[in-house]
Formats: sequence, structure tokens, C-alpha cells
Amino acid sequence: ICQDWSNGEFPQFEFVFWFDCKQISLPEKWYSLKDLLLDFFVRPQEGSKEIFKYILQNSTKVLLVFDGLEGLHGHENSPQCSASQPNKDLCRVKELLSGLIQKKILNGCTLLLTARTKEKVCQYVSKVDKTIEIVGFSPWQRELYISKYFEGLPSCDNALNLIKEHEYLFSHCYSPVMCRFVCFLCETILEMGDQGLPSTLTTLFLKFVQQKIMPTQTDVTDVTLAQNQENLATLACIAWYLGEKHLSAMKSDLLPSKEVKEFALKNGFFLPFAFPKHSDTGEEEYGTMFSDFVIQNFLGALHLILTEGIKNKSLIKYLSFPSKKKKPYNWLHFVPRFLAGLLFLQDDTYFCSLSNKGLKKSTKKQKMLLKYIKRLQIDNLCPERLLELLLCIYETQNSYLLQHVALLLKADLSFLGIVLTPPDVHVLSSTLKRSRKEFSLDLQNSSIDTHGLKDLVGLKNVVSFRASLSDTIRLWKYLEQTKDYELLRASTEKFVLDPFKAKTMRDIIDLSDLVEMQEIIINRVQDDSGCSSYQIPAIKNLRKLEFALGPACGLQGFLKLV
Repeated sequence: ICQDWSNGEFPQFEFVFWFDCKQISLPEKWYSLKDLLLDFFVRPQEGSKEIFKYILQNSTKVLLVFDGLEGLHGHENSPQCSASQPNKDLCRVKELLSGLIQKKILNGCTLLLTARTKEKVCQYVSKVDKTIEIVGFSPWQRELYISKYFEGLPSCDNALNLIKEHEYLFSHCYSPVMCRFVCFLCETILEMGDQGLPSTLTTLFLKFVQQKIMPTQTDVTDVTLAQNQENLATLACIAWYLGEKHLSAMKSDLLPSKEVKEFALKNGFFLPFAFPKHSDTGEEEYGTMFSDFVIQNFLGALHLILTEGIKNKSLIKYLSFPSKKKKPYNWLHFVPRFLAGLLFLQDDTYFCSLSNKGLKKSTKKQKMLLKYIKRLQIDNLCPERLLELLLCIYETQNSYLLQHVALLLKADLSFLGIVLTPPDVHVLSSTLKRSRKEFSLDLQNSSIDTHGLKDLVGLKNVVSFRASLSDTIRLWKYLEQTKDYELLRASTEKFVLDPFKAKTMRDIIDLSDLVEMQEIIINRVQDDSGCSSYQIPAIKNLRKLEFALGPACGLQGFLKLV
């Protein structure tokens, strides 16, 4: 957005300011609005007072981007702006943001708030003008990214095929950050002459970290390796300590040693940044933050494994799966997956190379996890916790656990309103394949992509499914275009629509598209089998349609429905 604006787009704004919430949210840091705009983000060489005065007088021409709200310290509470002169007084960032939202500060400006889940935005502001949900790279975009990454490299031809062969890792490439990690490791592995990629997220990051701590040819000594192991253990401790406080950044002078700082920056675990200069002393302060939240999560899980003081029973509370929807125990929500994966890698050579203390090759922790999973009432878990459990079990790659969970799944599985990412779909699909039960799936409002819906609907033991009508029609159009008529016919047989509630014009348009789709499917089925009386069961069995468009577009919608 900043780059496009600098090239002439968004002419309605004279000023665009972008803030990384992780950097600006340290609890000990207080700012005035002027500090935040003209010291933190950009520093005019002269005329700061005049520029700030102009901004205050032309607030409608200002766009403020707060990137990553989940990175704000103590974001659970939405504070009131207590400053008597909010444009001048010093206050914490979350109070400044609250003042902007309540229009006490810079009234008329445009706010763009990003967060990893939209619920994080709701904790600050109950009503927004527009919500946009970005679901990540499509499979085609993943392939394009990987091809661009390896363009011109000797391994260009092999890399894409190697990554696509590992479906679970390829599914994680929907996230640009994860795609970069997978590409980096694939490049390293191919350079070493190896042809195998790790099979899970845990082993992927384990290999990534191991590559970072192993000394290069120029400094191959036991002393260097031991130093790196020590530095890694310290970083892991910092990752956990900050994560428990919902932080991923800290002042550089708080790091325990210069060696740890250099190790973290050199290997890409940390990124540096500068704070605004002190107005009274003019001194510059610097901070460091974890380069990515997934790295912080992995290091946090590693800390729990490496720390001798944490008892086996204590580890289970970080892996707890409450039956009802509750807040996760910790802000580091990837930690349970990495922790489960690491517990089953006690004998792995890469894992053993991470510590100089000689890790105990004990199976006690594994047995404790096995015992805990056996006692879990899996059929009572809410959808979010069930999904998290499946992801954790998948990371262990333990045959017994994978089969145990698959056998205990309910026949009717609802993921209504739960966002299903490509990795979620891959793990769910692989779990369902292990079971002999027949399943009915509710995938409405799950933001599932076309390829994910195709994979689940195509399973032989999925006998019926509900999904958003627009998602289903998009799938059918895709199957028709790719000439997969067998799955097209099978998926129409499995689709359930009754009862249907039309709440928006989009729902009415989707119903119209459904009728048009029936004409296409009839032609295809006719060509295939000679049957001319085929009707999509979802249309044939639709007995109840609740019309709930309201007065604004009710008449227009009703006429289209008729």
C-alpha cells in the first residue's frame, strides 16, 4: 500500500503512515501522536512542527496502517484514551490507538487495521466500515512463487516437483512466510545433494535451526558449536518469556549478551529496528524483534523441551484441549503443535545436535502424551479444539495416535464458521482416510478453497456435505472446466441444501447459479449415461427456503427469486 501510494495510487491521501505493532507496543514505551508519526515512521529533516500542524488540520487526507494488532501488548483489554490533550500528551500505543478509534485524536483520518484473525480487531473496535479476509496463496500462486524463487538456480527443475510431492509442506506454502521457509530449506537440501524434504512442520523448522547453528567450514570447532548451542538455548528462553507477555520485541540493551544478539541477528532469528530519539537527550534507542511469529513459536516449544526444570506433567498443560471453546493457554498458538512433534523426536540426530547438555533419550514424556490423548473424550471437543488436536497428532507422525484419533471421530463433523486453511484441510483429509466410518461434513462459512473442498468431497467415506452455496458452485464449475465429470456427478449427489436461509442478495444470485448449473450438469450426465431426467438432489429435496433479506433489498431479491 505504501509503495503503491508513493507511485501515485490512492490520491485521496496526502499522508500514509505504516506501523508494525510488534515494534511500537513495548509496555515501557510512551509516545505522543507527533512522536509516532514524525519520529517513529519517518523523520522530516526540517519543518516538523509545520508538517504536524498541517496533518492535524487535514486529517481526512491521512491513512494510518496498524499492521498486526495481535502484536499489541495486552491487546485483550480495549483501553480508554485517558490523555487530556491526546495530540500532545504521552501515552501508550494502545491508548493512542483507542483515541484514534474513538475519534478523540485526528478525527476524520482513515484507519486500516490488520490482524491474524479478525476477532483480534473486534477486541478494539466493534464496528468497521469494511472487512477484508485474505486467505493466502492459491495453489497456482504457490507454484509461481516457488518457480520465481528458484529461477536461474541449478535446482530450478527439481525444486517445484520436490515440494509438491510433500503435500503437507506444499499446503503450508499458502502463507508467503512459510513458502519462503520451505523454499530456503529445499534449496539447502538440494545443494547438499539430498533429495528428501522433512514430512512435518516440526522437522522442517528443526532442520532450519540446525542449519543455522552448525559452524561453517571456516570456523568448524567444537567451541563454536557449543557457543551456538548455548546461544540457541538463550534465544529459546527469550522467545518463551516474551511470548508469555504477548510480546515479540524488546529493547536491544536488555539482551543478556553481545554474543546472543550477534548470533540472533546473523542467523535471521531477530530483526533490528530504531525507536524515536529522546526529545530531551537526542539519544537513539534500538530494539530487536523475532523475524517471524512461527520462529518464536518453535523456539518457545524448544525451550519447554530443553529446560530441565519443567516436569513431564507440566508439559501437558501446554497441550491441553478443553472440550468447550476457551482461550488457548498461551498466545504462542503454534507451540502445542511443535511441542507434540518435538516430544516424538527425542532420538532424532538433528534434535540431539541442538543442545550441548546431552538430551535424555527418555520416552516418559511420550508416554504421558499418549496417556493424555487416550483419556481425551474426542467426541466432546468443540471444532476448534478438535482441529488443533488433529494438527498436533499429525506433527507426531505416530501411527498409533493417528489411528486412535481417526477411529474416535464422530460421524457428523461440523466446522461451521471455522476457517479451514490448506494445512487444516490436508490433515483433516488424511485423518478421515484412516477411518472406516461414513462422514457428513458441515463446511459452511469455513473459507475453504476450491481445491480443499474438492479433496474432502472426493473422499469415498464422505457421504454428504453442506458448504456455502457459492463455494459449492465454484467447485462444480471448476470440475466442469477440468472435465472431471465423475467427481462432478458424485459431489452433486452428496451436497445437502435443505433447509436454506437467504440473508443477502448473494444468496439469491447463488440460487440462480445453482439452477443454471443444473442445466450444465444435465447435459454432462446425459452425454455420459443417456439419462435425461437427472435433477440435482439438493434442488429436488429443497423443502424449506427462509427468506430473510429485510426491507433494504427484499423486494429486489424476491423478484429475482420468483
